[in-house]
Amino acid sequence: MAEYTLEVTTGSMLRAGTPDNLYVTLIGTERQSEHTLLTSFEQDDKTRKVGTYSVTTLFSLGCLLLLKLERDPFHESLEKDWFCSKIVVKTPEEDEILFPCYRWLSRGEFAWLRGGKATKPSEDLHPRLVAQREKELVRKQLMYKWEEYADGMSYILNINDPKAVPAEIGFSFSKAFQFAYINKAALAELKQKGLINSTELWESLEALKGFSWFKSSPFLEYVSQHWKEDYFFGYQFLNGLNPYMIHRCSKLPSNFPVTEEMVKPFLANGSSLTVEMAKGNIFLSDYKIMEGLPTRVIDGKPVPLTAPLCLLYVNPEKKLLPIAIQLGQQPSEENPIFLPSDSESDWLLAKIFVRHADSLYATLVVHLKDNHLLAEVYTIATLRNLPGIHPLHKLLIPHHRYTLNINILARALLYGPGRTLGNSSLGADGQIELLRRRLSQMTYTSLCLPEDIVARGLESIPNFYFRDDALRLWNIINSFVKAMVVYYYPSDSDVSADSELQGWVNEIFYYGFLGNSDSGIPSSFQTVEELIKFVTMVIFTSSVKHAAVASSQLDFLGWIPNGPLLLLKAPPTTKGQSSKEAILATMPDKSSAGFVMSVLWQLSWKHDDFVPLGTYPNQRFDEPAALQMIKDFQAELSSLSVAIIKRNSELELPYSYLNPKEIENSVAI
Repeated sequence: MAEYTLEVTTGSMLRAGTPDNLYVTLIGTERQSEHTLLTSFEQDDKTRKVGTYSVTTLFSLGCLLLLKLERDPFHESLEKDWFCSKIVVKTPEEDEILFPCYRWLSRGEFAWLRGGKATKPSEDLHPRLVAQREKELVRKQLMYKWEEYADGMSYILNINDPKAVPAEIGFSFSKAFQFAYINKAALAELKQKGLINSTELWESLEALKGFSWFKSSPFLEYVSQHWKEDYFFGYQFLNGLNPYMIHRCSKLPSNFPVTEEMVKPFLANGSSLTVEMAKGNIFLSDYKIMEGLPTRVIDGKPVPLTAPLCLLYVNPEKKLLPIAIQLGQQPSEENPIFLPSDSESDWLLAKIFVRHADSLYATLVVHLKDNHLLAEVYTIATLRNLPGIHPLHKLLIPHHRYTLNINILARALLYGPGRTLGNSSLGADGQIELLRRRLSQMTYTSLCLPEDIVARGLESIPNFYFRDDALRLWNIINSFVKAMVVYYYPSDSDVSADSELQGWVNEIFYYGFLGNSDSGIPSSFQTVEELIKFVTMVIFTSSVKHAAVASSQLDFLGWIPNGPLLLLKAPPTTKGQSSKEAILATMPDKSSAGFVMSVLWQLSWKHDDFVPLGTYPNQRFDEPAALQMIKDFQAELSSLSVAIIKRNSELELPYSYLNPKEIENSVAI
């Protein structure tokens, strides 16, 4: 007789357990076991339960290939689903083999599990393994299909109803419950304050502090006190929601006719614009991409949206300050260049319109397009092309957690016709057009942070904490990815010969970037280095890049005057006509502002099942070398966390968004 001992682990999340009967069948190279009821340990509905079972056979099964796990189809328990984390099988030969599962099983459902070392397709030689590998991908490709969202935009998953999300990609019960609770709490406050469908304007800016969630962010109080200051305005181009627009300016664009005389008073004594440009101290943020976008219509009139140009200067005190603003792309008498020497209200209003454009761009492009929608593309491609035993599936799947569910929910609630972001200046048509423009201009360089920083000339600009932390994180992730990839792909030929890997990147190229070869996005991999760079970019985007904007949005946009997503009055066309009253009348109405603030508060919530970067609670790798690489990765992240905390202790305004402990492993919110 041959005895196989099985340790079956139930997940740790709420409602993971089941009292149902479980059956297993072990398949080996020589034979397979009977369809066996697991009875040696009574399974119950508690989470984190490890049940120990025995499967006996007359003879050894040979090398174990597969494990079939099945829930009793006829059991009368009330529990709908059971979450199996993993099964560890100890063979008669004293080998221990890990069979990762990490999925929900409904009554009567079964799962085929692969155990042992991660393998590429060429390494599966047994016909049973080859067939199972193909069946798994066919099942996933039928379940997860590409769907065109709009012409000129990246494809999305073909599931539109949040209630139809498959359990294996869905939220945990605790996360779903918290989402519902937070949403109800936010709506209750809006109703209590009479802000739903209110078109009234705010009596004062101070009235915006009346929300309970304003007090949930100490940073908001700082913003409300300093938002008018030029230093804080400049700070946000580097460390705010959108550190991707600013670039070094060595020559003014022809449509921005700033003269030496205009800006000389704001430069170092005796200096000039030409001299400061040569020194690398002049920077530009140009929102040309916003020009001509169709905007929301209120009372029969389209609301205003500018496409400003903002010139900035790093002064001798190493502060980045605005020195000139033009609110439209075409210079004219009705499109003056505003300067710090203008009246206080003129200069402040010009900065508000810049912040308006920047906040919309940050919300729709930096956050939605460059993080959520790209992460969705990477996730779908992984599920469709890389089976669970593939080394890159094991590496990437933790960074895809909840991404599809949160995006399906976002499409249902936040953006699109009649959704919450309809309270911004851009209606559905304007939002789609902006996303379309961004995709057409996107390059591989812009997605790879070290190259992007160099391309924009930002290597030495001071007090750029986002750059400093993000580059260190890129390098740490890159080292980890390199170790993993080289372990499983020792040579370039291993990369080029992996048909599943080639299918993965090919789908990303065509469905994510619409086959645009000018973007520089690869459609195939020929070398190990190409693969390392691309996987680094995918993990960085799904974790670090998303955290920088998602974690900071309440801080920078929660004080509405600092980041308005809607302005009601047209930009000034002449100087000397503005006032404090005019600024207040330009702000969004109570309902629009209230809804935006409530959404920001909800999206800033840190859920109970938050998983920080580098944490892999689900054990998918069984190889000692791979497990050691994960430990080394975690150690590097821990060291960086200590360094960031020390740096922040010396700053008036700490930059904590890229502390590894605060970065979620995936786009999950």
